[in-house]
Amino acid sequence: MVQAAIQGISSMATRALLAELTEAYTARSGVPVAIESVGGVDAARRVQAGEAFDVVILAADAIDRLIAAGCVRPGSRVDLVHSGVAAAVRAGAPRPDIGSEAALREAVLAARTLGWSTGPSGVALARLFERWGIADEIGPRVVTAPPGVPVGALVARGEVELGFQQLSELIHVEGIALLGTLPPEIQITTTFSAGLCTAGTQPEAVQAMLAFMTSPEADEAKRRQGMTPA
Repeated sequence: MVQAAIQGISSMATRALLAELTEAYTARSGVPVAIESVGGVDAARRVQAGEAFDVVILAADAIDRLIAAGCVRPGSRVDLVHSGVAAAVRAGAPRPDIGSEAALREAVLAARTLGWSTGPSGVALARLFERWGIADEIGPRVVTAPPGVPVGALVARGEVELGFQQLSELIHVEGIALLGTLPPEIQITTTFSAGLCTAGTQPEAVQAMLAFMTSPEADEAKRRQGMTPA
């Protein structure tokens, strides 16, 4: 009997990592895996709508909300990675200093345009700039990337001068220069987790796959994709 493919959905932040891990898992287990990566808001909405996914991978708080809504099985959340935010400019552009909180604040104030996503990192950045007291000043210069559109793509096209997003989403974008991650004192770390969808039909198969994804064998891939094991 042919093993049915595990069907999953995730946010864009873990797309490259999940592609690498699912390929490795299928090679060793023979179990096919199909994970669709979209904007996190869209992914949660589709799970809530009852689409037939076996597993969903999103920020931990989004998984918790899906559990509370009855869309993900209680007790099934598995933390996979911790992911930090980085900044980037267009390749060849001047590289502002972001090595300290004060330097980053100056870089943000000096940028003609700023960009971030609708995901958890974007929400946290907006709060940070409110705390700094500069939200109103920079507001007209902010470009919010539509769900599923990498901030790095806007930076590469010159639509955003200084862009922020998960490091894992910036490291594979051509045409940009990474400035590095945010200073430790203000770093925004998101934990990405998996949960078993109540609409799914293969809980045992998903659990076996997640056991591999949380094993030491998966650690190198997580670091290579700009994340750390949870």
